[in-house]
Order: sequence, then C-alpha cells, then structure tokens
Amino acid sequence: MPCPALPEGFDFTDPDLLQHRVPFPEFAQLRQTEPVRWIAQPTGISGFGDSGYWAVTRHADVKYVSTRPELFSSNLNTAVIRFNESISRDQIEVQKLIMLNMDPPEHTRVRQIVQRGFTPRAIRSLEDALRTRAGSIVETALANAAPDGSFDFVTNVAVELPLQAIAELIGVPQDDRTKIFDWSNKMAAYDDPEYAITEEVGAEAAMEIVSYAMNLAAARKECPAKDIVSQLVAAEDEGNLSSDEFGFFVILLAVAGNETTRNAITHGMHAFLTNPDQWELFKRERPETTAEEIVRWATPVVSFQRTATQDTELGGAQIKKGDRVGIFYSSANHDPEVFDRPDTFDITRDPNPHLGFGGGGPHFCLGKSLATLEINLIFNAVADAMPDLRLTGDPRRLRSAWLNGVKELQVSTG
Repeated sequence: MPCPALPEGFDFTDPDLLQHRVPFPEFAQLRQTEPVRWIAQPTGISGFGDSGYWAVTRHADVKYVSTRPELFSSNLNTAVIRFNESISRDQIEVQKLIMLNMDPPEHTRVRQIVQRGFTPRAIRSLEDALRTRAGSIVETALANAAPDGSFDFVTNVAVELPLQAIAELIGVPQDDRTKIFDWSNKMAAYDDPEYAITEEVGAEAAMEIVSYAMNLAAARKECPAKDIVSQLVAAEDEGNLSSDEFGFFVILLAVAGNETTRNAITHGMHAFLTNPDQWELFKRERPETTAEEIVRWATPVVSFQRTATQDTELGGAQIKKGDRVGIFYSSANHDPEVFDRPDTFDITRDPNPHLGFGGGGPHFCLGKSLATLEINLIFNAVADAMPDLRLTGDPRRLRSAWLNGVKELQVSTG
C-alpha cells in the first residue's frame, strides 16, 4: 500500500497544529492509503518513554479498537494521547484513578455505580430546571452585550449550561460553579501559553477538584440528600464509591462533561452561522437529529489512545505489545465509507453513527443523554431569543494536543 505524502515529522497530536485546524486533508489521505500508520515522535515528547504511536483513522478500525479492551488497554498509558513532555511517570500513574483510564473489571465496577446518576429518569428529572437555566443564560448574555449587541459566545453562553448542569447533577452550589470551571480549564489547557498553565498548576487544580468533591462526599455520607452524590457515596448494600473515587469521578465530569459539551455548543453555533440555511431550518423545524450532527461535526475530543496488550494486526499494520494506538474520532466522523457528504453540516442527517461519544465498548460516553439534552436546550433558547445572531470574528482556537477547543467566538445581535 503506498505511503501517503505527509510532510516529514507530521504529527496529528502536535498542539500547534490543532491550534490552527483539525487536519482533515491528512486524515483523508491516511484513510485512503494507510489507515493505520506509525507516527514517529521524538522520544518522550508526549510524556511517554517511546518514539511514537499508531494513528487509526477509519471509522471501522476506531470502533474495533474501542470495543476490545482486552487487546487495547486504557489503563497501561491512560487514554490521553499526549501530555506535556515535562510530566513525570508518577503523575501519569495518578491519572489511572479516573474512570476514563480504567480497564475492566475495575472500570465495570465503577461504571455500574456511577451510571445510577445517568439513567433516563435521572436526566429527565433535570430537564425542566435546565430549560429554565438555558433561557436565563441567553437572556443574561443579551442583557450584558455591548451597546452594538456584540459579545463572546463562549464565555457568555457556551460555558454556562454545562457547568450549571454538572452543579445541578451532583449538588454543587451554583455559586461554586466558577471554581469548577477554573479548575477544569487549568487541567485541560496546559498546552496553551495564553493560560500560562504548567503541569504543576494543572495537577494542583486536579487536586483542588478532588479535595472539593471528597468534602462534598463526606458531607453526604454524614447527611444524605436527594442528589446523585448521596446515591453514589451513601448507598448501602449496592456498593458505593469511596470518597477519593468520587473525587476522581468529579474530575472526569469537569472535563468530559464541561469542556466537551461547551466546545460542541461553540462549534455548533459557528456551524449554524456559517451555514445559514441550516440555521433557518433549525429555527423553523427544530429537528430532533440536530444535537447528534453537532457532535459529529464538532467532535470535541479529536483523539484518545489505547495501548496494545499483545502483538496484533490492525488495518494491515503489525502492532507490537506495548505500542500506543491513537484512535482519531475526528477522522472517523468524516469517513465517506460511513457518511454521505461527510464534509457537509446537515442537521437532518439520519442515520448518524458518529463516534463523537466514543466508538462503543466500555468507554462509550456515560453522559450522552445529558449532553444532547443540553445542546438541544441551549440552541432552542438561542433560536428563540437571538434569531438574527451573526458572526463578527473567526473562532480563536485552543492550543491542545487532543481537544478541538475554541476559546473565543465573537458574535452580535445587532
């Protein structure tokens, strides 16, 4: 199979690359010519003591890796494909306490406990409160806009509902939501010099979340309430989370439930405003398929990784035990073998077997129903209160090795 003509040293996890764009042309090259390709890296640059990873770019292969944890481990090197090169192995090992970085059977045990808070009934119970919050968020953004009607969509709209939903879900007082936002930003933004965040500051922020959550768990054990925290830490006879397990679960919520959903909302707004026919269609018909297409289009997590537990073959490549394997959801979600006109934003797309919530298997996103609810509610609120919203600037992207993040999106109602 011919080798695609990628530039020398090209790396899909280069944060300078993702600060400017998602590399869709390069993904397309690999899907066609070498769907599983070795990407060499300077030894240790990603925080791991190796010289690179395998890039998996086809939809079918990403699903295959995702659904076979016995062959491809989340635990051996965690699911994060690239840390800062200054990170220590001890710091990586601590990450294994987060459910995202566990393998069965430990992952199975923890997931069975935490999924109590994400049942359809639990999510439905939040809907009315979150609808009210979505409306209030948009009205506040309007009230606080500049005299010409301009404002930053990210900080005034996109960040708020995911934060308030997490606070609602686990009983964090709304006044504390800015703390969670600040801590999660510091954990996820260490590659972006604008934030001047070091690995040490990121680790300190993670510990702040753990400490906050452990205190919350201890309070609920002492005095249970009607919230998910009590269900997870104070349950009897059904198994429960220890206080530190709950703390690391809140870290997962802060990143997986906050960073990803707010970026989906931001990319969705940008997609609507650069595809005005779709915005008109949404305002008129509010298709139920909208949220799924926004997540496919945005794919907030560009990639995660797994580590091979044994020698195996995938997509024509011979993968050795211990090799890291990058599963690129952004590429899979634009695979023309699966999606008709994948580069077209189409909110009526159905079926839509995207992998924006993971490729299935044990790590399929636990919060999918909550995320799609939040996306639907916020865009309904925007369409009702800001039907003539327009862009006034290009998105300012986050410098990150694995997040498709936007820091700023200037819009106006004027």
